[in-house]
Amino acid sequence: MNRFGKVLGGALVMAMSLGACADDGGTATTSDGGTGTTLAGGGEGPTFIYITPNPIGINKFLELGQIGTERAAEKLGGSSRTFESTDLNSRRANIEAAVEDAPDVIVLTTFEFTELSAEFAQANPEQEFILIDACPETETPIENLHCGVFREHEGAYLLGLMAGNLTESKQIGSVVALDIPFLHRWSDSFALGAQTIDETITDSQVFIGGDNPFSDPPRAKEQALAMAAQGADQIFAVGAGSNGGIFEAAQEVGFMSYGVDVNQCPEAAGSIVDNNLKLVDNAVEQLIDAILAGTAEPLTSFGLLEGGTGVMAIGDDLASSECLIADYPDIVTQVQEAADQIMDGSLTVPDPLFP
Repeated sequence: MNRFGKVLGGALVMAMSLGACADDGGTATTSDGGTGTTLAGGGEGPTFIYITPNPIGINKFLELGQIGTERAAEKLGGSSRTFESTDLNSRRANIEAAVEDAPDVIVLTTFEFTELSAEFAQANPEQEFILIDACPETETPIENLHCGVFREHEGAYLLGLMAGNLTESKQIGSVVALDIPFLHRWSDSFALGAQTIDETITDSQVFIGGDNPFSDPPRAKEQALAMAAQGADQIFAVGAGSNGGIFEAAQEVGFMSYGVDVNQCPEAAGSIVDNNLKLVDNAVEQLIDAILAGTAEPLTSFGLLEGGTGVMAIGDDLASSECLIADYPDIVTQVQEAADQIMDGSLTVPDPLFP
């Protein structure tokens, strides 16, 4: 736990969560203390409060956290509330309000709660907390804080298998927000998957950088167009809110692209092959179940096996996904076989974050 938490926590503080930083759109409904409340359920069972770092708006990553919390409440005959934050002050105020209400579990999501989660969990040892997609650096685990992180490299590898089959130029690439180890989980694993199909495939990676790497579609578009001009015909969009620019480039010049976190295929139908999914709702629900059962660990890693990551190609909604991979059943079968091997342990995808 200690090594993993320290390295991952530091990487996430630098990197941000891809999904959570994709959009800060929408306006929180706030009252005193900056607490926006959405009620769900009304049973007499356990109670949960979900707190976001930013307004949910159209942010699918944050929405999935709410969906998972509400689904757990409904399943258990309980109730849930959502507090939407807008800045550091409202995040703190929302946690204070949640602790005052003393629900069975408080659910936090993204690195923006890393320090606050440790502070409040240590100050309130009787209150159970979940932190999704990050984990604080502590010398010893905090018993009432349960982190859920993801093995993003597994899904990225599967996307690479698709790219390796689909490339005609034998050149692929990734447009990535920042050049840091955490984000190489996506780009390096994508390259590895493609080169598993054909070792002669060449890979290039460019990094958006600048003042707003996670929300700079024009800059990402320019880089994707430049990469395509050099011959890449399969480009992985690893830029969160910058991804829209990459998809625009794909539509304009005709390369195939790949999304992250949620199904982005409808955003540019006909140009996106598939997505490296991060199934936050499943992770939240599983962690809540474990806490109530008394079996939750300080840190849980979610991958293909746990239903925490995936690609549309191995899901039940492929036919209606608007993803290009649905047009290639032979590749879908190959991807499904590789996913099965990852889940049964016969195929191990190396983690670039922990070489």
